[in-house]
Amino acid sequence: MSNYSTITLDKNDGIATVTMNRPEIHNAFNEVMIADLTACFEALHEDKTISIIILQSAGESFSAGADINWMKSMVNATQDENKADSERLAKLLRTINFNSKATIAKVQGLALGGGVGLVCCCDIVVASEGAKFGLTEAKLGLVPAVISPYVVDAMGTRHARRYFQSAEIFGAETAHRLGVVSELCQSDALDDVVAKQVKFLKSTGPYAKEIGKKLVMSVVGRTMPQQKQLDEYTTQVIAAVRVSAEGQKGLNAFLNKEKPNW
Repeated sequence: MSNYSTITLDKNDGIATVTMNRPEIHNAFNEVMIADLTACFEALHEDKTISIIILQSAGESFSAGADINWMKSMVNATQDENKADSERLAKLLRTINFNSKATIAKVQGLALGGGVGLVCCCDIVVASEGAKFGLTEAKLGLVPAVISPYVVDAMGTRHARRYFQSAEIFGAETAHRLGVVSELCQSDALDDVVAKQVKFLKSTGPYAKEIGKKLVMSVVGRTMPQQKQLDEYTTQVIAAVRVSAEGQKGLNAFLNKEKPNW
């Protein structure tokens, strides 16, 4: 039902289900998946027949973050090339976060790095009890810069200061306590809990949902134009860190399956 190469799109009764479809690599994303997801969410933003979007993934994991082959290209890229690359991810996150439709993330398995960013951009997050989360960038000498506005929104300043630095993996119960996950359930109940949230959303007016979402964004003081300004800063940060001595050391160690000596 779509022409995308890394995702699938199904529409039924006002609900769009977007499925990341690279299960063999735990739905790690590269520039193609970023482009597919961005185009898909942009189209759904304008689609008057859709009021709810479910973001899910095929296979064992939601998303393990960046594709290793994509990361290899970062090692030799210039700072300007890294910034342009980061701007594409920033656009995807904006497109999901400020989408006019209600969004639900359905999470199982791993959600790491940018995968956590995708989760935090959605309005409602349903996760299985066995899901694992991690902001692991610091292990590579990097920082979760582009996803940071959305992660801080979800977990708050105090927790972000911890996890941005420790890069520790945390379970679904902790993610629920932090506010990253809205609803926690057993893996075999994921579909039912998502369906329950869909039922709640379908009982409310489409325009009321859209305005309610915009109201929250305005109250916390970050609209789409303001987010674009913030993205200019975050993309500069990650571009500079990627080409720094520490970033290069961490990336090369990861690609060579070594542990960097910090």
